[in-house]
Amino acid sequence: MKDHIKIIAWLHIILGVLGIFGALIVSAVIAGGGWISGDDVAIRVTAIVAFVIGGIILLVSVPGIIVGLGLLSFKPWARILAIILSLFNLLGFPVGTALGVYTLWAMLDSETSQLFNPES
Repeated sequence: MKDHIKIIAWLHIILGVLGIFGALIVSAVIAGGGWISGDDVAIRVTAIVAFVIGGIILLVSVPGIIVGLGLLSFKPWARILAIILSLFNLLGFPVGTALGVYTLWAMLDSETSQLFNPES
């Protein structure tokens, strides 16, 4: 089961990092559109929209990286956070759903709970 945990951890980290890159690209494209127009109002509006959309994407991506790093260290809090995060991932068809199901399967296994038990 340790191998499954490591795979899940790296998948969360990779998807989180891709989300951060996506946030940067989306923000740059939106803000760049306003900048290209040369209109002061458009520049301000697109900058605000870019900030909000980029911030939302970051807000969704960063927990995956945190979970992945915690899972690599077999931290008990990471298992709980991974279960919660996987429930939200189920909504992201198809990749998020697959990752959510895989994470739930692995995290709810009895052998996994022993791996994350600090007393053992």
